[in-house]
Amino acid sequence: KGTRRTCRREMRASITPYATRRLAIVSTVASVGWRKTRVVRAADDQEEDVELLRDVSARFERALGAQTVDEEEAEWTNLLEKLRLSRAPWAKEARGRAFGNRGNARARMGRLEDAVKDYGRALEELPEAVDPKLNRGVAMEALGRLDDAQADYEAVLEAVPDDPAAWNNLGNVSLARGEYRQAAAQYTRASQLSPQFAFAAANAAIARYASGEEDAAMREMRALLRRYAAFDDVRAALAAALWRRGKEGEAETQWSRVEDARYKDPTWLKETRKWPPVLVDGLESFLNLQSRGG
Repeated sequence: KGTRRTCRREMRASITPYATRRLAIVSTVASVGWRKTRVVRAADDQEEDVELLRDVSARFERALGAQTVDEEEAEWTNLLEKLRLSRAPWAKEARGRAFGNRGNARARMGRLEDAVKDYGRALEELPEAVDPKLNRGVAMEALGRLDDAQADYEAVLEAVPDDPAAWNNLGNVSLARGEYRQAAAQYTRASQLSPQFAFAAANAAIARYASGEEDAAMREMRALLRRYAAFDDVRAALAAALWRRGKEGEAETQWSRVEDARYKDPTWLKETRKWPPVLVDGLESFLNLQSRGG
């Protein structure tokens, strides 16, 4: 459960490229530039504010271009200190965006509780902003606070009913609760809204399989692989499904084309990728037989 983002989770891949999104990086830069023009025009005699705006714009660029997440987090922190007491007409929006982007950096550092606080402060500055709500939901989800994550995703959908990231991430919450039919419907909605959002379609097929609609799910997996031949997540899931059907040769063929070594790790599948147990168990059984040379 980014671009505006959104993944199934890379922080968990609602964190795969689609469940979070980096807080409007492109629009952040564009917005700062637009604000700069407006403020300079409106404040000819406020040279101090103009100089601060130039400095803030440069700091935004440095933070967004940082080479490491630690450097990025430090840049946002320094920027926020610079803006702390400013009452310039553009400062509130700049603080809100900076808090949101620092939250993203802290989430990538694994500092999820700190990220949640930053997203909250972003929303104090910009109550109508959508991205901090979505990203806070992703962090809440990663912390296991599913009710809070659901509340944030639903708030996003109340503001933007056709947001595919929020529908996908809401599916993550339903999947985590074992509500597989509901998860499949939510993922399908995300996929319909954004047909190129391949992970949402993969999530829908996986949730549908877990709900008991195995034939339909396997057809969806095969269709996805015709479009995205290198989609390891779907290919590994199909290998597990074929193994459970007793189609050992076909399972072997599918598995032989999976390149991502993480799919060999049941713990990663359960705790990070968050596959439902039926597919984790199927793939684990298949791999155990392989390791015995069966």
